[in-house]
Amino acid sequence: MSVHSPGQSSLLVATEGRHRSLISLTPLIDVVFILLVFFMLASSFLDWRSVRLDPPAKTGAGVALSGSMLVDIRPDGLLRLSGEVLSLDSIARRLGEVVRRKPDQVVIVRPADGISLQRTIDVLDRLSGAGVTQLSLNRAGAGQ
Repeated sequence: MSVHSPGQSSLLVATEGRHRSLISLTPLIDVVFILLVFFMLASSFLDWRSVRLDPPAKTGAGVALSGSMLVDIRPDGLLRLSGEVLSLDSIARRLGEVVRRKPDQVVIVRPADGISLQRTIDVLDRLSGAGVTQLSLNRAGAGQ
């Protein structure tokens, strides 16, 4: 037994039972939501366009291709339209005018060996944007 003097204050220690702290799911849900919004905004939803190509002509079908126009993609970066060196803008403009007069004009695109697929697709896409609907792709070494 302890004796308290009137000038001393007694210390009372309240001991509580051990409580498990509750983990709130709100911050976790907030983080997941913020990540979801981030990835949705960071993703690019492109409108993929396709370039329609006609199948290669059968052997002996030279009559069908006799009036076609040839676009050569050369390894030195130059483009030729039926042998004339032009820029892609000039070729697209000329072929756009031809297609307005003759909608079924066949245009053959022939990339040289070593030309990247992206460069070929850029040319095909530009010609398609100019209104050319009858596009055909030919390998440079084929049929020469």
